[in-house]
Amino acid sequence: MEATTDWSAARVADILLTAERTRTARTSIQAEWPELDLDAAYTAQDVALADRMSNGERITGVKLGLTSRAKQQQMGVDVPSVAWLTDAMALPAGLPVPRGQLIHPRAEPEIAFVLKRPLTGPGVTAAQALASVDKVLGAIEIIDSRYSGFKFTLADAVADNNSSGVYVTGPVMRSVDGLDLALEGCLLEVDGHVVDSATGAAVLGHPAEALAFAANTLGVRGHTLEAGWTVLTGGMTDAIAVPSGARIAAHFTSLGSITIAGG
Repeated sequence: MEATTDWSAARVADILLTAERTRTARTSIQAEWPELDLDAAYTAQDVALADRMSNGERITGVKLGLTSRAKQQQMGVDVPSVAWLTDAMALPAGLPVPRGQLIHPRAEPEIAFVLKRPLTGPGVTAAQALASVDKVLGAIEIIDSRYSGFKFTLADAVADNNSSGVYVTGPVMRSVDGLDLALEGCLLEVDGHVVDSATGAAVLGHPAEALAFAANTLGVRGHTLEAGWTVLTGGMTDAIAVPSGARIAAHFTSLGSITIAGG
């Protein structure tokens, strides 16, 4: 075990960025540095974001993690988490999963929002959050933890930018008017076989609750959700491993279908 005095949020960020860029999985950082709490983990996130931006990436939004009650129970937590999206994480439609950039990709379908105006917490309600939404889209996020076997604590995951990998959004954009996002259904398929299904209610009861949580959590840290940003509200189903050569598809009730090759 490494000496506690050698650790810092900046060092955590450097270790995880190196793991990401070299496609090298590692064991839990919190197991080595018990002082890695959520404050330090979010600081590590911000340090890593600054590094990404120094390398030419730009912020395009945020992503939520652990918005499913089942996943929260599995992890032994009762709150979601927030992480950053950059332009380098957006995968153009039609391209396969970039396996050469990832360690062990997993796919999960999500409901995504694009904001029409800034949203600043704390104190944002789900209704206020939904009123800030310009468009709603379906999405498939390809997550990729830097921890072996996806075994990590909540603080580990937050420091790792919520297992960020890449994501692709669907071709259908809808306004929130006339949509019941709690009842928006999704079927997740692998090679034409349904492997899971869920509705938007799996995301904190309603995806707008996830958006409000993001605004409020970031607001406490002095950040604002900006107009034009994309917000991935969290996995509706369990994340499934992406086999090489497989085809992953998500079919939404109102938000169309997305298909991505496993690469």
